[in-house]
Amino acid sequence: MHMNPLVFAFLPSGWEIFVILFIVLLLFGGRKIPELMRGLGKGIREFNSARATVEDEIRKGMTDDDKKELEEDRKSSSEAQKKKQTKNAD
Repeated sequence: MHMNPLVFAFLPSGWEIFVILFIVLLLFGGRKIPELMRGLGKGIREFNSARATVEDEIRKGMTDDDKKELEEDRKSSSEAQKKKQTKNAD
């Protein structure tokens, strides 16, 4: 997968991250930040739980033939990536 370099042009870096964190500290204060982080952590856990549930349901719904086909596709794609990496290394 190839990412467009322009995507990274708008991401904050270095001092920009420091300034953003300082502004967050000023806006919310030291007491509210742990509450915000707990809420963020809870949201991430719920998202991961829902994602895992959906993946499990998809796997359960697959037939054995579908599972074998999926594994073969994964193996062939990983082999192709290894060949590409060795080719690029030369």
